[in-house]
Amino acid sequence: MTIENNFKQTTNEIELTTSNRTEETFEWTKQWYPVAVVDFLDSSQPHSLQLLGKDIVLWRDNKGEWNCFGDFCPHRLVPLSEGRIEPDGTILCAYHAWRFNSAGECVSIPQSKDKETEAKNCSNNKSRATVYPTQVCQGLLWVWGESGETAKLESQLRSPRIVPELDDTSDKIIKLFWNIRDLPYGWDYFMENVADPAHAPVSHHGIIGNRYEDAKYYDMPRERKLSTQEGFSFEIAPTSNDRIEKAVNDFQPPCHMRICSVDKKGCKLIVALYAVPTRPGWCRHIGAQVFVKNEKGESPKGLGFFGLPMPSWLGHILSSFFLHQDAVFLHYQEKFIAQAHHNRWLDKVYTPNPQDKMVVTFRQWLEKRAGGGVPWAAECDANLPPKEYNKAKLFDVWNTHTKNCIVCQNALKNIKRSINLSFAFAVACLFLAIFLDTRAIALKAATQQIDTSSIFALAPSMGFWLALVSAALSAAIGYFLRRLNKLFYVYEFNHSHND
Repeated sequence: MTIENNFKQTTNEIELTTSNRTEETFEWTKQWYPVAVVDFLDSSQPHSLQLLGKDIVLWRDNKGEWNCFGDFCPHRLVPLSEGRIEPDGTILCAYHAWRFNSAGECVSIPQSKDKETEAKNCSNNKSRATVYPTQVCQGLLWVWGESGETAKLESQLRSPRIVPELDDTSDKIIKLFWNIRDLPYGWDYFMENVADPAHAPVSHHGIIGNRYEDAKYYDMPRERKLSTQEGFSFEIAPTSNDRIEKAVNDFQPPCHMRICSVDKKGCKLIVALYAVPTRPGWCRHIGAQVFVKNEKGESPKGLGFFGLPMPSWLGHILSSFFLHQDAVFLHYQEKFIAQAHHNRWLDKVYTPNPQDKMVVTFRQWLEKRAGGGVPWAAECDANLPPKEYNKAKLFDVWNTHTKNCIVCQNALKNIKRSINLSFAFAVACLFLAIFLDTRAIALKAATQQIDTSSIFALAPSMGFWLALVSAALSAAIGYFLRRLNKLFYVYEFNHSHND
């Protein structure tokens, strides 16, 4: 049997499995979604975000608890994210100064006639903010997809899709920095991409493998069968890396992909990836690498240079090298497929090889088990945004990360200070070099020590050279920091330039 026929048979088996399912359908709103990394949030101000097409606002009260409200004041429906967090632990609407506590209760309406009238109006249910259940787990802020008292009860019956290894407090576990970025393509295209290991050495040439040497055949046997609530997993067999004993991609709805590889020494590398459906054509990615040491205390090799120890802010801006290599494909792919004149995803693409098994299974799960896609909120425009042909906007780092990350903002301030100091020091050293040289010549002339017959008589002093070299080094450092500074704003990428 040929590879193509074998894969067609596999596809048919997948469709048969999904068509014989029970009537159970995945419920998108009754799930926990990781929406932020707590350490990267500025706790002094509210943060606007979208989840499943709903506008929400994240804010921390004076007890240190993070809360999530619908991003509108019940008074006149202006955004609460434009408001303020007050010292008493309430969030204030900056339009008319109505205040709300962490339970969503309105506690102050300053335009009231008197305290009695204010208390009466505040007790009216129409004055309450819309509250979504939240929890902080493994450094991530999780939000439940529905609001209200019933949602609060239901949220307590389900656990978020965490990384179990991170609950191990032994020295066997090493977690690298969390990365977070808003990406200009949909949640489903993110999941499809990370369900496709075959693209890695090609799209990420030079970081993960070589496009000319590592694009090879492998099969993807099923590791865990398809389930509406629990997803599925596939193994890569054989792995293209000689060091790897086993590699498994595990999809866990609604938004977690766990990629786990075990090398021949028994070391385990876990790439924990989350993709949150925020609005049509966009998703929020949160991810980290987790190392599990073997019995000898040895650690696995990480993904390219991202496995090296580095401050989180540096990892955040360098991640553009990786994320933009996929973004330049997925942003346009999503639009092209949406325009294709077919109803089903499988009818629009050509997937003859077994490397596409997991991608096909994901699309089958989405179609047969999850209602065909994310049910966007009624107030959300479900149409995809147009293609972005301005690469500076497509590869925008400031609006998709930096402005929302307090760690990167602080690093950026320090880098800007260092740039100014570097160039100021370079100028000072240059003037010092000129001063030392002029002074040396003047002293020699005054003491009549200049031998006009020698070409070395006017040679600069050692102090001059030290000052000049210091000026050059400081200017070089300033130039390097300016280039680094740009990565906080935009990083454009073109595959044709990636040799």
